[in-house]
Amino acid sequence: MSEVCELSQVKVGASAPNFSGQAYLPDGSFKDISLSDYKGKWVVLFFYPLDFTFVCPTEIQSFSNSVSQFRDANAEVVSVSTDSVFSHKAWAEEGALGKVEFPMLADTNHAISKSYGVLIDDKGIALRGTFIIDPDGNVKSAVVNDLPVGRNVEETLRTLQAAQTGELTQCGWKPGEKTLGKG
Repeated sequence: MSEVCELSQVKVGASAPNFSGQAYLPDGSFKDISLSDYKGKWVVLFFYPLDFTFVCPTEIQSFSNSVSQFRDANAEVVSVSTDSVFSHKAWAEEGALGKVEFPMLADTNHAISKSYGVLIDDKGIALRGTFIIDPDGNVKSAVVNDLPVGRNVEETLRTLQAAQTGELTQCGWKPGEKTLGKG
């Protein structure tokens, strides 16, 4: 039987729910971070179910390998799971995950996952949600996948770049291609 998650009131075009909590950072330290820390930048906030799993490391490593492309687009990447910062640290430093180039936010009380509508309550884990937030804190894209379905990081980057044009972009648009003009 499939897991059921009631999607929240996160609306594309509206303000993103605030997030705040302790994160494991690329330098191995812990720090409290929040959405307000990223004011003036684009944010790619992505949720994944659990540390030490099968699909999650493929996504995290792909985002980590692409982080310079996101930063070139004035975007910061932040991941979220319901695991603790200690679990994130152990997975990155002692497990098979390896170095991660962005903050890994701990959502142990499930508040962030719940506010973004990706929490599976009876399991206490998040679906694979990806949210693109503009520099003013508004949601520009929201994509949620079921647990077994990994996301495409290249498509997330393309969607970010399309949103940044502020124009109409046709199906399959890529950076450098002509847009359809103002919406």
